[in-house]
Amino acid sequence: MTIAQPASSSTKPDSSVFWQWLAVAALIAALTILRVIYATLIDLRTDEAYYWTWSKENVLCFLDHPPMIAWFIRFGTAIFGDTNLGVRFAGILAMLVMQLLLADIVRRVTHDVRAIVLAVLMPEAALYYGLLMAKVSPDVALIPFAVAMVWALIRLDESGDGRWWLAAGVFAGLALLSKFTVVMLIPAVLAFMLVPDWRGRWLLSPYPWLAALIALVLFLPVLIWNAQHDWASFRFQLVRATATHELSLRTVADFIGLQLGLVGFILLPVVLSGVALTAWRGYLRGDAVAILLSTAVIVPFGYFFWKSLTLRVGDTWPMFIWPAGFAATAVNLAMLPREGFPASMIRSTISWANAAVASGIVMVVVVFLYYVVSPWNFIGKTDPIGGEAGYEQVEDRVQAELQKIGATWIATTDYRTYAMLRWYFNGRVPVIQINERGRFLGFHDPGMAAIRGHTGLYVGREPDNASPLWTSTTAIRQPLGRVDRSWRGIVMDTYALEKLTGWTPELSPPPDSPLYRWRVLAGDFHSRRAALRLSALLPL
Repeated sequence: MTIAQPASSSTKPDSSVFWQWLAVAALIAALTILRVIYATLIDLRTDEAYYWTWSKENVLCFLDHPPMIAWFIRFGTAIFGDTNLGVRFAGILAMLVMQLLLADIVRRVTHDVRAIVLAVLMPEAALYYGLLMAKVSPDVALIPFAVAMVWALIRLDESGDGRWWLAAGVFAGLALLSKFTVVMLIPAVLAFMLVPDWRGRWLLSPYPWLAALIALVLFLPVLIWNAQHDWASFRFQLVRATATHELSLRTVADFIGLQLGLVGFILLPVVLSGVALTAWRGYLRGDAVAILLSTAVIVPFGYFFWKSLTLRVGDTWPMFIWPAGFAATAVNLAMLPREGFPASMIRSTISWANAAVASGIVMVVVVFLYYVVSPWNFIGKTDPIGGEAGYEQVEDRVQAELQKIGATWIATTDYRTYAMLRWYFNGRVPVIQINERGRFLGFHDPGMAAIRGHTGLYVGREPDNASPLWTSTTAIRQPLGRVDRSWRGIVMDTYALEKLTGWTPELSPPPDSPLYRWRVLAGDFHSRRAALRLSALLPL
């Protein structure tokens, strides 16, 4: 049962439609070029460099996330080398794939050109997708596969052919290989299957169960790796998901503010209202597509809102849900006149949608110009991009100290510094994070021959250099000085440099060692810092 039947032949090719699509294509091409420029010129952020280090390893899974993001980066660097664009290239493609899938979803459901155009342009008007999707993260890998799963289920509704369940299973498995949060879409799939009148057909059909089996088989690399490593990544994520703190209105404000900033001050309310009407339509009439699209937004958004009562939700965590919201909003726009809603409501909906797209695209361009063209820092130390820029200054000083003291390897005590130094030195000098070794299970030998018995150089962000972990080593530390990391005249961080002798780091300490354990709240700290920086960006 489809959400709408074609009321007219509004997609027939004619001159006006041709020129409309030409203008949309030109706009998307221009904004895609903008993302390519941004991806090429803006320094890698620390998490991006961290995921790049994963792409150099041949392991089935990682402590923090499944392996898909590493495969995405390996694909891009195979084409463009170890460059900013190489690391981010797959994210740019993921954006285009998402837009094509959204366009086809809305086309099949509404057969309305205006709705299709809106579905394609809404991601361009949202800061996260229109610009920051050029920043690679597991969410970037998840988004196209999650949308593809929804697309396959809509093809199932359109055709009635149960074999589309199998395609949905493939995409679900690939989404699981991208990020665990895709499980939040399970309620939407179950509602799609069980709420409409066709529930009996699919409960007795082998196709949904085969789809689940396909997804599980594709997920086997993660299961095998975890079985070999005491279910490390599941325990890591479970601790973060179940962490409890005191009720805080500030964390709720951070969450809502982040969504307004990353989706759009006008676009977010437009999408939420479109999702609400789609949910009303779907559950009142048992419409499978409306149920799928609305529930894919409502359930995860409700969960993240609930978590935000006590926890700072990461800036990118909810980003996999909004494409379904964009599709629901576009479909709703086409449905309103067909269902006899008042003309004033229809005009208002169209006006708000147009305002959301126009203002959002302007916002994306302004933020692009601020980071790529302007020389100023209006936000200070909380700038979300500048806060992780300027590592070449640290690299230059580290290179000079390596030569001065004759050190052959570099030690750090946080994964961000480790990742950035490994990115800049790119194999020329071994870089070791001496603690949290649980992050590096199965990684290859970084070059112990150049480490054992040789002088090392410790690089640590203050006050991390004062960590009590050093008491569990035999290292002799000699202070060498400090180096600032600055962006546009503002000091973002200061790093301590120390000469290390008399010790060789242990790459595989026992699990009860303080050098093995990861900091389970590291993600919360990063989310807090990201929230502060992004909230500071909002006045732009």
